[in-house]
Amino acid sequence: MRNKRSATALAAASFLLAAGAGLTVATPAHAGTPGGTYAHDRNSDFDGDGHEDTVIAAPEATVHGARSAGHVTVRYGSERGPAAARSVRISQAAPGIPGEPERGDRFGAALATGDLNGDLHDELVVAAPGEDLNGHRDAGGVTVLWGGPEGLTGSATWVRARELRPGARFGTALAAARFSAAHPGDLLVVGSGAGGLERLTWAPAPPPVDGGPPGGDTPGGIAPMGTASTHAAVRAGAKPIERAPLAGGQALLPRALTTGDYNRDDLADLVVTGVRGDGSPAHPRSAYYTGGARGPVFARELTGGQIAASGDIDGDGYDDLVSGHPAHTGGPLRHGGGITVRYGGPDGPSARPQWWTQDSPGVAGVDEAGDGFGSDVSVADADGDGYADVAVGAAGEDVGATADAGAVWVLRGSATGLTGRGSSHWTQDSRHLPGRAERGDAWGEQLRFTGPDRRGQYALLVAAPGEDRDAGRVWLLPAALGGVTAEGATAFGAGRPASDAGRFGAVIDE
Repeated sequence: MRNKRSATALAAASFLLAAGAGLTVATPAHAGTPGGTYAHDRNSDFDGDGHEDTVIAAPEATVHGARSAGHVTVRYGSERGPAAARSVRISQAAPGIPGEPERGDRFGAALATGDLNGDLHDELVVAAPGEDLNGHRDAGGVTVLWGGPEGLTGSATWVRARELRPGARFGTALAAARFSAAHPGDLLVVGSGAGGLERLTWAPAPPPVDGGPPGGDTPGGIAPMGTASTHAAVRAGAKPIERAPLAGGQALLPRALTTGDYNRDDLADLVVTGVRGDGSPAHPRSAYYTGGARGPVFARELTGGQIAASGDIDGDGYDDLVSGHPAHTGGPLRHGGGITVRYGGPDGPSARPQWWTQDSPGVAGVDEAGDGFGSDVSVADADGDGYADVAVGAAGEDVGATADAGAVWVLRGSATGLTGRGSSHWTQDSRHLPGRAERGDAWGEQLRFTGPDRRGQYALLVAAPGEDRDAGRVWLLPAALGGVTAEGATAFGAGRPASDAGRFGAVIDE
């Protein structure tokens, strides 16, 4: 694999250096608790300034003439949310990023963020499951971009499967969280499309160059790094110090991973969403792993959906698991998909799920074939009332006579759990939203609450990968006192140079 430079990549690198000038390191007060395990402890603060950063991918984008090579866009956070003025595009054409853009790599097809070395700056993990290696087609690989006071820098680490196999698609699913109390940083879990999960552990960062013991009063057990040069010494060529397969649930082909503390033991737990490897893709399953001394430990299987997200909906201190079933029509789901909620407790996510569709009380619309209700879900306390809310996308929803234009709902959390009372509903034709509903936009195919702001409230990112003939755009619906609002909403694309059919927003890090 070779590193290549381009005018675009050099401009991006220059931006990173300029943007980092004059930054001061702050203990993250808004973007999450260092060493935190709960779903609300967001782990995407790359520069440690206390504001959550967002990552949006276009895995089908053409880069240097290579179709579906893929790229990701990082928008650094500010008091007003993701900042257009501090954004950068990253691809395998960028300096310091391993490899080069190749047809079908799909760089950005899966994303994860977390503090892998315990230095209070989160890392960005980007998968390229279509990467060809040593003649093995679609063997796949993962790039770790290291965070620091300047944000993400040119230092990156390449990780591939320990045994290369054609079609393995290493990196199909990713998650990072504090699964173990024995390590001050987050552990990374990587799933392969052909089956199997692996846990990777990195060495903790050393103490700052100006002295002082590791840990001290700093949450997470490691003192903040003192200078960028120290960070570079830790990051350069850093490889994981331990790699181990996750036992249990191996019959699943993993498609998505989510984390949260479902049993309230102060360690992050892992839920793997996928399908059985026996040729039964119509019956998705999930595997539940609890946090343990060395990392996630398999506990049991659950019925699952295509995607999942987590948060404390009923405010009882246990994270709850929300799964999306956009294509499933069995059991309580008749036509247009749905979501399930499994409330957390001492034994983890409940065995009996609560089902929601467009026909549920308080949910706008009607359950219709092909709606895809549950195309994506995101969970956060959008209105700051102490109960996490659930955003639900339906990428196949028709708006009037416009097919597959897409729609989005926000259902409220409460002391008794999820409720349709006071829910919100939008399409691109809703008042204040830029643009209009068009055939195939798939508005709501990806969602992400982002924040919190200084008032403790969250905005909502909504992607329409099919917008503008599959170029893709993302909408930002602002935070407000009563929750997310369309008033003041903005929309943005991947920027220039534009990519034909790149489907910007097809993946947004949760």
